[in-house]
Amino acid sequence: MADGLHEEEVLGKAYDGRLMRRLLRYLRPYTGIVFLALVAIVLYGIIQAVPPYLIKLAVDHYLDPAGRREIPDFLARLLSPQPLVGIVQIAVLLYLPTALLSFLLEFGQDFTMQVVGQRVMYDLRKEIFGHLQRLQLSFFDRNPVGRLVTRVTSDVDVLNDLFASGMVAIFGDFFTLVSIMVVMLRINAKLALLTFAVLPFIALTTMWFRKAVRECYRKIRIAIARINSHLQEHLTGMSVIQLFNHEDRSREAFERINAAHRDAYKDSILAYGLFYPTVELLSMVAIAIILYAGGGMTLKGTVTVGTAIAFIQYAQRFFRPIQDLSDKYNILQAAMASAERIFKLLDTPVTITDPAQPEALENPRGRVEFRGVHFAYEDNHRVVEKVSFTVEPGETIAIVGHTGAGKTTLTSLLLRFYDVQEGQVLIDGVDIRNLRLDDLRRNFAVVLQDPFLFSGTIESNIRLGTDWITDEQVRDAVRRVNILDFVESLPGGLQEPVKERGATLSVGQKQLLSFARALAHRPRILILDEATSSVDPETEALIREGLYRLLENRTSLVVAHRLSTIQNASRIVVLHKGRVREIGTHQELLQQRGIYYKLYQLQYKDQELPAVRSPLSVVESARASSVTTDHGPRTTDD
Repeated sequence: MADGLHEEEVLGKAYDGRLMRRLLRYLRPYTGIVFLALVAIVLYGIIQAVPPYLIKLAVDHYLDPAGRREIPDFLARLLSPQPLVGIVQIAVLLYLPTALLSFLLEFGQDFTMQVVGQRVMYDLRKEIFGHLQRLQLSFFDRNPVGRLVTRVTSDVDVLNDLFASGMVAIFGDFFTLVSIMVVMLRINAKLALLTFAVLPFIALTTMWFRKAVRECYRKIRIAIARINSHLQEHLTGMSVIQLFNHEDRSREAFERINAAHRDAYKDSILAYGLFYPTVELLSMVAIAIILYAGGGMTLKGTVTVGTAIAFIQYAQRFFRPIQDLSDKYNILQAAMASAERIFKLLDTPVTITDPAQPEALENPRGRVEFRGVHFAYEDNHRVVEKVSFTVEPGETIAIVGHTGAGKTTLTSLLLRFYDVQEGQVLIDGVDIRNLRLDDLRRNFAVVLQDPFLFSGTIESNIRLGTDWITDEQVRDAVRRVNILDFVESLPGGLQEPVKERGATLSVGQKQLLSFARALAHRPRILILDEATSSVDPETEALIREGLYRLLENRTSLVVAHRLSTIQNASRIVVLHKGRVREIGTHQELLQQRGIYYKLYQLQYKDQELPAVRSPLSVVESARASSVTTDHGPRTTDD
């Protein structure tokens, strides 16, 4: 997790042109909407300079005779000579329409960019998830799930802030500042420059604020990453925590992490709490300068009363965009950091891909061959070396060996979760690297020791979205693995809800459902990875007949630790330190008195052979009973 925390620590530049250009590509489908929002925000920024000028007109026309000279002739002719009527005219004909137009423009740009932000989030999350589905398993071996979830959720949310309220709003604040400055300079350049005298102090305050908030944001990101990591680890391992009375220590560790997050936010609150009042104070100083200098100019007759009042209004409006721009700086900085992390994920190359010119695999027989296979998860640390053996169509091969011998690695190579570094894995004589991944994997079904169930229903977990599996075939698969009575006893039957990872089902029930899933998909090749080691004897008896139907007429590879479950396999492949050391039947390997014999002795040296027959032994018995005395053809249920 240290790498993950380091990755969260990186903030990146406040603005990175390369990243921004790449982000802008996601706006291309919505160019028309963005253009309308930009027009609205530009007009909104310009209109912000209008209301104070209207107040100036009203004051100069009716309260300051000297100011009437500055009013355009067409407005002077339009306004009534009566002050009260004229002010009403300005309010109704100019001020209220300006305010209404300002409201409509602000609502329009805000609404449209919120819509664009949500659509970009949808597109980006879809692209990230699609890329994650295509990545090879070796990528997930190196990257914690919590970090990947953060990329799809939190980092995309940060980019939404950029698109919805950051990027376009920056243009709005900029045009508001420019329009106000132009009007102020146009009305009275001297008074405008006096007002701008506080800008250097604003700049210094903003620089301090950005630096302080940058450091706070870095600490907050690290703290959040640590909280997510702690929660994921300790909630997943809650049974172990309670078993070993580790609750107090776990809670104390979480309190320390949570306190670091709180303190980081306290520093951030302090920075914001000092920045905004400071800018407000400087705006009050600017207004005081206007009152002092403008008042003196008014007494001398060089500035009208309306001008002085308008400058006070402009000063109040001038400093709001400055505050907003400083806040948008943090949004921009956070977005650059999130974009860098997201694009780093999207730029991760997919190494397990379909060939440019795939070969067809029509009517597969199910012949599997490992030919001189070498494989290493890491460089110079081979897990599998010089592995060669063949599984004929319909044959059941067992793979045994010590932990770490490479048994599960062989099944992963066969499914092409990883690519071999040397040698070949072939299906019906075709190198699996020359097959489309869909064509390859649709011929397999895998039953694992720890079956995985998705949130949904029992039916959806058996079908897994496969369109051609009918409701009757789902029901038939459940019946044939002897779990139909249990399913029908549930209130919803096949539509009974299944919670996350099948939390409401026992291990044996989940295993039976995984057998039904494999049977419903009618695979040509079946892989059992210690599929019955987690079930009790009663459940094991239930799946014997279902397992027979599952193995019948299918090529099967059975990975096993318990040797009692594979004694009647067609052949047994013994792996030791990544190499094939022995191949033969159970009796042949015992007679050789080699590695398999030693494994057998270790398991049964202090106990007799279990009386309960293994699933494979039942399979062999069933197969034998279906063969006629003159070795005629066998009958099947499939």
